[in-house]
Amino acid sequence: MAFQVAMLTTGASQQHSCALPRLNKNLETYVTSPKPPSHLRPPTAKWWRSVIADFDLDPHHVRLLTLAAEAWDRGQQAREIIESDGMTFIDRFGSPKPRPEVAIERDSRIGFARLLRELALDGVDGPEAPRSPRTPDYGARR
Repeated sequence: MAFQVAMLTTGASQQHSCALPRLNKNLETYVTSPKPPSHLRPPTAKWWRSVIADFDLDPHHVRLLTLAAEAWDRGQQAREIIESDGMTFIDRFGSPKPRPEVAIERDSRIGFARLLRELALDGVDGPEAPRSPRTPDYGARR
């Protein structure tokens, strides 16, 4: 993600790969705030801008924020289809099957929640100890 850098003395512009707005030590260059991706829905883009304005994010966190916003939008798209067409459809054998949008909505919710946890926007750090690894019998316990 590249951001415009405006030269205050000459008026020229160039591309810069920095994600945080800041002033140069000699105040000759000013990096403008990043803009949300154009494919985000307006409410999601507004949320994206508010997070950028409220938090000092590193470049990799801006990417995580963008992924979270995309996951939210994808889940909302799936939710709209589910509301209009229902959660199931009848296949060629006459059996009800879940619509693909149900899985898309579920996966988007999970992705959004995980990305928010990674960003730690609520000020709560992750758990002290990492999660224990899966054992070979994971999923086979009874």
